[in-house]
Amino acid sequence: MAAIRRNILTDETARKNYLQGVKLLKQEQLGPTTTDLSIPGPAVQVSTYDLFVWWHHVAMDTFTPPAQGDRNAAHRGPVFLPWHRFMLILLELQLQRVLNDPEAGLPYWDWAADGQLSVGDQPDSPIWAEDCMGADGSPITTGPFAFDTNDPSSWRVRVAANVQGQLRATNRGLRRAFGQSVDTLPDQNDVAAALDLSDYDTSPWSTESEPSFRNQVEGWRPLQSAPGLHNRVHVWVGGDMLPSSSPNDPVFYLNHCNEDRIWAAWQQQHPDSPYLPDQTASEELRGHRIDDDLLSLLTNPTTPRQMLNPGDFYTYDTLQVF
Repeated sequence: MAAIRRNILTDETARKNYLQGVKLLKQEQLGPTTTDLSIPGPAVQVSTYDLFVWWHHVAMDTFTPPAQGDRNAAHRGPVFLPWHRFMLILLELQLQRVLNDPEAGLPYWDWAADGQLSVGDQPDSPIWAEDCMGADGSPITTGPFAFDTNDPSSWRVRVAANVQGQLRATNRGLRRAFGQSVDTLPDQNDVAAALDLSDYDTSPWSTESEPSFRNQVEGWRPLQSAPGLHNRVHVWVGGDMLPSSSPNDPVFYLNHCNEDRIWAAWQQQHPDSPYLPDQTASEELRGHRIDDDLLSLLTNPTTPRQMLNPGDFYTYDTLQVF
């Protein structure tokens, strides 16, 4: 049976499963060390959770094609939504494994609902409560991901990108800084405007594309409200949600699960609007065409086409996104 993804603020079981699952993955150290992954700094064991952080950084650091200089293997182009859908599926499968529950689904954070709150109330949303994600701080000192120098089992950032965008081994607490660069989260009007767009993506297939559902939901357009949607959530949360190592913050997956839910709602609303570009497009779009391999770092290739109908893996409790 496919997992059902539910709202983390309205489903206690989904919330508890997620908190338990990501902490189990963070404690699981069956994989390589930072030295094995060519990450500078002290050699430390990389947890299963940290491997996802590393993978996301590698994707952001891989331009497609290398000389293009804008699109990378997971962002700034058409592949943004299918690549992250695949990442979420793999994390969800890992959560199901450690929880011993094949029906456990990733929860989503409906940040557009929180975006309807006043500027002063948004940092006080229940998402940041002690029994959910905890609040902001440098480091965070509340909630399940609080840092405690005297407790080696407390949540610790082990690999993180520095200001030059280079991944380094580290050992510190998680950081957040709400509303430092943008005042508010995206709201329901922002989501509605993206859903109104009928083209999945358009030339030049980059941050310049307009009209483009992908580009608007990623957050590069429209310029007057940049950063928007997905990008705006990262910027509003701040701290470890800003660099290429943003999956260090478990809020990352709640954000992207909601992004994926918005894409699913768009697919339902525009059933005749295909993923673009197709395979006849220029080789300059390699990595973003419908049958190109996603940067999965796995033996068996996965393509955007395979991510268009994920119903065998999961469904959402609702596609009412605004």
